[in-house]
Amino acid sequence: MATHTMRSVEFRRERQESWRELEQVVGAAEKRGLRSLTADQLARLPHLYRATLSSLSVARSISLDRALTDYLESLTGRAYFVVYGTRQHLRRQLAEFFLWKLPSTMRAARWHLLFATLVTAAAALAAFRLTLGDMDFYYVFAGDTAQGRTPASSTEELRAGLYHTEGATAILTNFAAQLFSHNSRVGILAFATGFIAGLPTLLLLVYNGLALGAFAALYHARGLSVDLWGWLLPHGVTELFAVIVCGAAGLLLAHGLVFPGALTRMDSLRERGRHAAVLVLGAVCLLFIAALIEGIFRQTVTSVPIRYAVAGASAAGWIFYFGFVGRARDRELRGPAEVAR
Repeated sequence: MATHTMRSVEFRRERQESWRELEQVVGAAEKRGLRSLTADQLARLPHLYRATLSSLSVARSISLDRALTDYLESLTGRAYFVVYGTRQHLRRQLAEFFLWKLPSTMRAARWHLLFATLVTAAAALAAFRLTLGDMDFYYVFAGDTAQGRTPASSTEELRAGLYHTEGATAILTNFAAQLFSHNSRVGILAFATGFIAGLPTLLLLVYNGLALGAFAALYHARGLSVDLWGWLLPHGVTELFAVIVCGAAGLLLAHGLVFPGALTRMDSLRERGRHAAVLVLGAVCLLFIAALIEGIFRQTVTSVPIRYAVAGASAAGWIFYFGFVGRARDRELRGPAEVAR
């Protein structure tokens, strides 16, 4: 262990001067633009970038401490956008974001996503069981999300709500816009509260899980589970995932604040904040798609098989996109040493 630590310290001492120089150049470009750099800085930027990328490959191959590799990964990622990103057209930058940056960041945050999912699922299961035992819990857990659907409603009223259709396109459009606004606020709140050590983020995830579990219990007790999930899943696959992504972004911030590693808390928060911001941007896009499905498709398509087919297609599409898109670029940045392992 002592030998490993000495090796890491020696490796850092030999190369950290060029890393610091690259960080200063990148920081200046990020704050004031590429034109603010001197001719010497512009000339050295590609060399410093390649040297740091090489250091990252070596650090991975000899298994140096995780804090160092995380730092180098972040630095090379920032430098890449300064070296290449500023020369790209907006269309190219958007393609870069959606075809690599977003899915790659999502994969890197997989443990935070898993934890947010488990918290939501545990809360939903607890609420489901409690509400089945005593329907009074429904009013405690569902609260304002009930929208007139309560244990006092008849089974026929509950079923009718799952197949209600709207005739006016304007009404559907306004409904979708309202849902997008509401869900975005909830998601952004889950992200923003990560700055407070993540506890409010967890509470919000629990709250969403409790409401979902209570809602499911009400319809299950009336024998309407198949109808409910057919009504909920076409948009819910995307919407619930978006809220979980925002929760994971908040947990990512909390992780950087509570466990900064070798960095200062502010540096750790800044580094993780960049990744969290990417997650939130992706979540907003997901919420927009979910709002369109919820406000238009779900209100006009009443076929249960079609609803389940759309839900399954959505789930498969997101699994493929976030699980596999951009992996070739990930391997390229990790270097040949990481790929071989």
